[in-house]
Amino acid sequence: MEEKKRALAHIEKISWIKPIEGADNIELVGVLGWQCIAKKGEFEVGDYCVYIEIDSKVPEMECFEFLRAKHFKIKTMKLNKFKDEYGQGLVSQGIAIPLSQFSDIVFELQEGLDVTDELGVTYADPEDLKRKTINPNAKYDLMRNRHKRIFQKPWVKKMMKYHWFRELMFMIYGKKSDKPLAFPSWIQKTDEARVENIPQVLNDHETIWDRTEKIDGTSTTFAMERPKTGWLKKPKYELIVCSRNVRQLTPAQPCFVGDNVYWKMAFKYNIQEVLQNMLEVYGSEVKYIILQGETFGQNLQGNPYKRKDIDFRAFNLIMILESGEKIKYNRFQMESMLAPYHIPCVPDLGIWKIPEDMDMHSMKLEADGKSMEADVKREGIVYRDIANPFRSFKNVSNDFLLSKK
Repeated sequence: MEEKKRALAHIEKISWIKPIEGADNIELVGVLGWQCIAKKGEFEVGDYCVYIEIDSKVPEMECFEFLRAKHFKIKTMKLNKFKDEYGQGLVSQGIAIPLSQFSDIVFELQEGLDVTDELGVTYADPEDLKRKTINPNAKYDLMRNRHKRIFQKPWVKKMMKYHWFRELMFMIYGKKSDKPLAFPSWIQKTDEARVENIPQVLNDHETIWDRTEKIDGTSTTFAMERPKTGWLKKPKYELIVCSRNVRQLTPAQPCFVGDNVYWKMAFKYNIQEVLQNMLEVYGSEVKYIILQGETFGQNLQGNPYKRKDIDFRAFNLIMILESGEKIKYNRFQMESMLAPYHIPCVPDLGIWKIPEDMDMHSMKLEADGKSMEADVKREGIVYRDIANPFRSFKNVSNDFLLSKK
């Protein structure tokens, strides 16, 4: 299965241009469902550009020099000095850069083409960077934790900067189990498309969408494969625990917050027993079972819910049959199947159809509101097609984004 990865920078076309009342040198431009500020006259409708999304950090290149004061980070901005057509402070999200600004790079003129790696764009938030990227030093971290006295010596710390020395030490002190296993290819990573990137969905007035609250935490995946059996061989069920991009082999494997929060949730909700029981209950035609959700609370994402602990909320339950067919259950089915095991699901916001007069501005206002987990602003809403839960998207609240430091 092809790895699903968020494109932070991609090739797009300018879809519209609007003046900003009271502004002499800047104007609004539309890219997909996003709006951002550009120099007046820099673009015409239909021009190609590199669009770089919010929550990104760009390299120190000449074309990004105007972002130096912001440490080259791109965030949601609200310019109260200028008003939008609704009389509210102007919101700008992301940046559009003309292709001509990248003289050393030849871009293929293909809408949606991911150029994140070519430009060296990364996540702006250090915590996001740790959560959503693979740590190449994971095996060394496990080795160091097991032999702290040796690896705390100053000369060893100094030498560990060199790859050849790390490999030598791993030959002596490392274990086979220290090497992280690959993220299973049969598990689809969790990353919903933002509504701004698929504005055409606003023209779909027939689909019944199930709305749930988007929880601000860290994506967590639990999975299990039906073990092979024999006459004399007792089946051994193995629990697979993953963060967004990395398989967490053992509870001792360090993660971005220190203690392994993913395994903590596995133990808290007895996920090993739950998935094993579900495989046995739902029959031999089921080869894989996957449970995905969000772990949130203390030390995670700044703990916006002010919790003194961490917790888990499920949002996906998937089974893959021996035939290869994939079954993803809608929320009503998932809640019913998980209820006997006391596994909570993400908060329900009700079913909904997109009104015929819905535009992107109204859609973004729909995301605002109070969280059902605490007396704070919610991160946004996730929409899943009741009839086909594989079809989904997210709507992140601008009010929430602007409130984050």
